[in-house]
Amino acid sequence: MLPAPPFCAPHPIRKGFALRLFLAILFAVVAVGALGFRYLTRMPGPQHKGTLPQLTQPELEVRSNLQRHVSQLAGSIGERNLRRYEALLVARDYISAQLAAGGYRVNRQTYQSVGRSVDNVEVEVRGSVSAHEIVIIGAHYDTVVGTPGANDNGSGVAAVLELARMFRATEPRRTLRFVFFVNEEPPYFQSEEMGSWQYARRSKDRGENIKAMFSIETIGYYSDEPDSQQYPSTLAALYPKTANFIGFVSNVGSAGLLRRAVERFRKSTPMPAEGAAAPEAITGVGWSDQWSFWKHGYPGVMVTDTALYRYPHYHASTDTPDKLDYDRTARVVTGLAAIVRDLAGL
Repeated sequence: MLPAPPFCAPHPIRKGFALRLFLAILFAVVAVGALGFRYLTRMPGPQHKGTLPQLTQPELEVRSNLQRHVSQLAGSIGERNLRRYEALLVARDYISAQLAAGGYRVNRQTYQSVGRSVDNVEVEVRGSVSAHEIVIIGAHYDTVVGTPGANDNGSGVAAVLELARMFRATEPRRTLRFVFFVNEEPPYFQSEEMGSWQYARRSKDRGENIKAMFSIETIGYYSDEPDSQQYPSTLAALYPKTANFIGFVSNVGSAGLLRRAVERFRKSTPMPAEGAAAPEAITGVGWSDQWSFWKHGYPGVMVTDTALYRYPHYHASTDTPDKLDYDRTARVVTGLAAIVRDLAGL
């Protein structure tokens, strides 16, 4: 019998090599994290800088129509919610009448909320090639209690009315829907009482293939004053301090749609635009109707002037039509039209 070999441990990895391997893995993790962070917060496309050009003739028409709609909603009608139920119905009927006058067949999704009938209002431009693929552009038409809601969300409603007008006579490859949601504001916010929740749930139940949902939310206020823009603390170091841009916000799962939208906006429109795909836990990220679509598995983006992070009249009785910048809002609507054309295949 041969003598047993002397005991020896398995061949060790040299300490220097182990350290280098650990550092390489750590570097790779950090690099991937940095690239991911950049992907979520740094948007493609050339950012507009400098003086804004004069409005074109089509933009002047958009501006006039926006001002007319906001004046009707926040001036003549005023506060509109279930506490002022008749005014809510008048707003619904105004939106329906504007759409019908433009040649649309108007549909309503009616449901019961705290013992009253409420309605989402919808029109559609049927797709010519991929009709089963749907792009939704929406805005809520109710207001928080105590405010006439010129910016929140008369500006969004006016924008969607204008976009519906622009695309009425088109033949998109995908189906376009323009939807006006009820019950976005508290006490229904982020609950099943929201009009957008009811709509998204119905879409899910029907198996509808919604490729994109854009929530147009409070888009009418801008400022060139230094330090006029605020943010949640987690985003404050990443974005401009001047409130002269339009914002695009999504959850992380909708980052691809967000980036496509911002790139198209920047390439088509002389108006600064910023974008962020962020966790829903960050304050404000889920503060509109796109939240309902996220919860049902659909991609969605909020388009916003950032509301309370810049607008001094947010949720106040002073949110009146005279506070809005209709020139820059008209530019935003023009840029949104370019995004819709892109997604619709026009």
